[in-house]
Amino acid sequence: MNGTDTAVVVEGLEKSFGDTQALRGVSFEVARGEVLGVLGPNGAGKTTTVNILSTLVHPDAGRAVVAGHDVVSDPAAVRRSIMLTGQYAALDDMLTGLENLVMFGRLLGLSKKTARDRGAHLVREFDLEGAADRKVSTYSGGMRRRIDIACGLVVRPDVVFLDEPTTGLDPRSRQSVWDLVAGFKQLGITTLLTTQYLEEADALSDRIVVIDHGKVIAEGTADELKARTGGSYCEVVPLDLKDLQPIVDVLGPMLPAEFHSAISAESDRIAVPAPEGAKTLAEALRRLDQANIELVDIALRRPSLDDVFLSLTGHAALPAAAEAAP
Repeated sequence: MNGTDTAVVVEGLEKSFGDTQALRGVSFEVARGEVLGVLGPNGAGKTTTVNILSTLVHPDAGRAVVAGHDVVSDPAAVRRSIMLTGQYAALDDMLTGLENLVMFGRLLGLSKKTARDRGAHLVREFDLEGAADRKVSTYSGGMRRRIDIACGLVVRPDVVFLDEPTTGLDPRSRQSVWDLVAGFKQLGITTLLTTQYLEEADALSDRIVVIDHGKVIAEGTADELKARTGGSYCEVVPLDLKDLQPIVDVLGPMLPAEFHSAISAESDRIAVPAPEGAKTLAEALRRLDQANIELVDIALRRPSLDDVFLSLTGHAALPAAAEAAP
C-alpha cells in the first residue's frame, strides 16, 4: 500500500489513563475507499483508537496520519478531512433537523444559501423530509442517528469514523446505517467502523482488525480470519443422544484423533472437519445411512465471526454496548 493509496496510517500508538494502559503499540493501515471493521471486547481500546485518530485524545507515543495529515502536528487539517459519529448524537435538540444541518454547514464555512441547499439535499437523501421542520428533541433514536450522520456529511469527508453507530437502533434504522456505509464505499470515502455486532462487521467490512487489551491481535478479511479459526465442518445431530458414540465409531477415520475422547455428558452433536466441503458431507451421510443411524440434522457449516472472536480473545461475542473509554 503506497502513500497515495493509504487514507489512515497508525504506527505504534500507545495511550495510558493513569495506571490503565489503553493502547499498547496499535498499528494498522486503511486504504482509500476501504471499510475497516475494528472488533474487540469492551475496554479493548477501540474507542480510544478512534478518539486519537479524530484528534479528541493525544497519544502518549506512536504516530497516526489521517488523510495525509498528522493527528498531533496538524489536528485542524485532520478535523477538516473527517466525519465522526459516536453512540450518542451530538445535536442541538432545540433546533429542527434542517436547522442543525444549516448550522453545521455555516460552521464549516459554507455560505448561507449553500448551507441551506446542502441541508435540503441531505434531508431528502436521509429520508427525513417529513421531520425536517420538527425539533430534534422529538426524533426517535434512529432519526437522531441519521441526522447526526447527515450533519457530518455537510462537507464531504475523506475519512468517516463510525463508533458503534447502530447500538440501540431498531432493525430498520440499523439497515439504513448499513446502506450509508455501502454508499460511502461507492463514493470512495474511507470508513473505520467499530462495532460489537459481528454480523455487521462481516457484512460491511473489506478487512477486519481485532483489538484486545490494547493490542492488535489479528488482521485480515472476514474469510481469512475464519480460515485461521478452522475450515468448514459438518455438524451432525442425532435423533437419539445414545447414538453419539456410534456416530464417532462410524465416522472415526474422518475425525481428529483427539476427538474420540472429547464427547461429554453435555454433548448433543458432533462437528466433523470438512476439508472437501460438500464431498465430506456426502461421505458422512453415506456412512451414517449404512449404519442406520437416524439424524435430526446434518449440515455443512463455516466458522462465524463469533467463533473467530471467541478463538482470538477468549471472550464470547457480547451484545453491542457502549465501550467505556477511559
